[in-house]
Amino acid sequence: MAFGCLLVLALFSCVLAEETKIYFVEKFEDQSYQDRWVESTFKGSDAGKFTWTAGKFYGDADLDKGIQTSQDAKFYGISAKFEESFSNEDKTFVIQFQVKHEQNIDCGGGYVKVYDSKVDQKNIHGDTPYHIMFGPDICGPGTKKVHVIFNYKGKNLLTKKDIRCKDDEFTHLYTLIVKSDNTYEVRIDGEKVESGELEADWDFLPPKKIKDPEAKKPEDWDDKKKIDDPEDKKPEDWDKPQHIPDPDAKKPDDWDDEIDGEWEPPMIDNPDYKGEWKPKQIDNPNYKGEWIHPEIDNPEYQPDDKLYKYDDIGAIGFDLWQVKSGTIFDNILVTDSVEYAEQFAKETFEKTKEGEKKMKDEQDEKERKEREEEEKKRKEEEDKKKAEEEDEEDEEEEEEEEGKESEEVKEDETEEGKEETESEESATEDEETKAKDEL
Repeated sequence: MAFGCLLVLALFSCVLAEETKIYFVEKFEDQSYQDRWVESTFKGSDAGKFTWTAGKFYGDADLDKGIQTSQDAKFYGISAKFEESFSNEDKTFVIQFQVKHEQNIDCGGGYVKVYDSKVDQKNIHGDTPYHIMFGPDICGPGTKKVHVIFNYKGKNLLTKKDIRCKDDEFTHLYTLIVKSDNTYEVRIDGEKVESGELEADWDFLPPKKIKDPEAKKPEDWDDKKKIDDPEDKKPEDWDKPQHIPDPDAKKPDDWDDEIDGEWEPPMIDNPDYKGEWKPKQIDNPNYKGEWIHPEIDNPEYQPDDKLYKYDDIGAIGFDLWQVKSGTIFDNILVTDSVEYAEQFAKETFEKTKEGEKKMKDEQDEKERKEREEEEKKRKEEEDKKKAEEEDEEDEEEEEEEEGKESEEVKEDETEEGKEETESEESATEDEETKAKDEL
């Protein structure tokens, strides 16, 4: 049984290897990627540089290295050509890559663009023609979407659907599958988030039907469901003023008509006011329903069963603007096999996401403990400082008390000395008086 399973797997791998076309793959495993990728110089000093790194947290320090935007408020342009250009006619076309906004991006792109083989890599910029633009775009709380833009006959067509992207700090996998039956599928982290028909979800073609320009609504067509009741009449006592003079108001005693003008009482709401009269509504006996403009086949509509097709697919790249840098791109794949893309994701993304989540959680826990320790130290220092200030205040109060006591002692001694002096003076006066009496 085991041998049979192994044989089936081996046969499947052989078939997959024979049938699968891998047009491009980039894992950024070493710095030799610089030989394959060309940075655009179109923006000059406003162009940001990519660095080779696994970032601040990762599953494997070597395997998870990618290219990271490194400067804030810069344009980024970098691309790589395929060994051979190709056409996706009658084939499935798969674009897959990883994006990691570890800077907690506030505004910036994270999408790839697929170009033809003649693209001028040194001069790639926002207006450079491309076949497909695909990936996340974030700017503030209002823009968090996945772009899927197809170029058709020189026009860039945006999807009519709102596909929300991931906006956290972890690595995410974006996959676009375009099939030769003019259908598509968008996956995030291996899960389908949107799918449908190209013709229905983009304005590749004019509408099949248009309103008949010759048709006009008949003049006698009555499309009012309700009409005024002709039998309903407005009551004779209906019309009352909305405001009336306040009957309780009195002319002030100090009012001078010559100086203040003629006195008029203030106005108040009329309790008898009934508002604007409107007749009752009844069903319109002549109602014919809502007139629907007849449609005809659009003479400009021409079906196209090759909406998905590009004859010259030859390069892939990033053409971005980022306010806050730090996005890492990795594991880029262009193939014609959904199965191979899924297998590739298991070997790369699935391993990455588990390890980096663990490392990030450990870092967050460490930072949390450090913050708690810093907060604890700060509080201890504040308490210590507060205690020292209180001790200083107590010492100052004690010194003040001691000073007051010392002053009181001095005052008492002064009073005692004064009393002794007065007593001595009194005794002297008594002795002098006595001596005079004896004489």
